[in-house]
Amino acid sequence: MPLHVPPAPAPALRSVLTALGSPTAVREARTPALRTAQGPVTPELPLPVHVLDRITAQGLSATRLTGWRFLIRCGDRAVAAADTMLTPDGWAFSHFFEGPYVVSTERALQQAESLQQPYQARLLSVPGLYMLTLWLHGDCSGDGTEGHPAATDLLVPLAPAPPGIPAHRPFPVSELLPVLTHRATPLPLLGSPVLGSPA
Repeated sequence: MPLHVPPAPAPALRSVLTALGSPTAVREARTPALRTAQGPVTPELPLPVHVLDRITAQGLSATRLTGWRFLIRCGDRAVAAADTMLTPDGWAFSHFFEGPYVVSTERALQQAESLQQPYQARLLSVPGLYMLTLWLHGDCSGDGTEGHPAATDLLVPLAPAPPGIPAHRPFPVSELLPVLTHRATPLPLLGSPVLGSPA
């Protein structure tokens, strides 16, 4: 089934195209692969980036949209990514980057293309667990900027994933959520603190 990628806001795309056309922005980026790319580079596959700030014992808290991420393609592969952010004046370019999440995102998107059910692609960041997932949302008609993961949505942890959570395995939210809730819940203190010990 084809994967649905929601259209990015036009100003976000324009800001990335402007940055790609700026020798200064490309030269100052910490992205050797982008600086040494042979041939034209293009921003593709815009994904809305949602952040999950808290996981409570009752489940997921609401997510919030923090930006749009574009994979920067050169030839047949992604060499970097570009993030945009919402400012008081609208969408603006934030930064270029490369590394394992770029390769992992591209791989997860290719995996998602082979699924039988259509999904809308998003990214979901869980900062408390240092975790980034490809969020496959079941409502393909949504605009990609709102909502929270439904129990039947899929989350595909990107590499590097937290210990004990396999990367690139699609998990229904209902299956992965208890694991994330357990990981995010602080352990209770065992016994009373000893007097005179540092607090």
